Amino acid sequence: MHKSMTLVLVLAGSLFFSGIVSADEYKIGFVSTERLFRDSEVAKQAQQKLEAEFLKRENELKKLSDQVQALQTEIDRDGTTMAENTRRDKERDLTNASRDLQRQQREFREDLNLRRNEELSALQERANKVIQKIAENDKFDLILQEPVVYASKRIDITDQVIKALDTK
Repeated sequence: MHKSMTLVLVLAGSLFFSGIVSADEYKIGFVSTERLFRDSEVAKQAQQKLEAEFLKRENELKKLSDQVQALQTEIDRDGTTMAENTRRDKERDLTNASRDLQRQQREFREDLNLRRNEELSALQERANKVIQKIAENDKFDLILQEPVVYASKRIDITDQVIKALDTK
């Protein structure tokens, strides 16, 4: 558990269990980060942006994969009837193409993950600003985000946050 989350839980616990003020006097909310990333229009637009950004590379990888598969099929089908040097050249071409495909797939995944993390980070930052504004406007004392063990629907303000996020 993160230190900041531990601190929030300790503070929340001390607020609830202190004899100074009863829990009825606090307004607490909960936001499902997973739902924000899945259901908000902003998150869907970010996903579409990533898909469009990586579509060309994904198609190139598919084409290269098809070429590797075709070369493998040719070797499997005709390898026994090919001249020894032709078969050896085709197998070397297959090895090189397979290695290139694996390298490009790894680079693609790394680049996609990096960009996805950038988009999620920007979305999280934007969501945090919206959550803070809702907290101030609606006079919340505490708003928790995942991971939490349990949050009732009564304090779940995720829909309100999604709506506010999508209207900006």
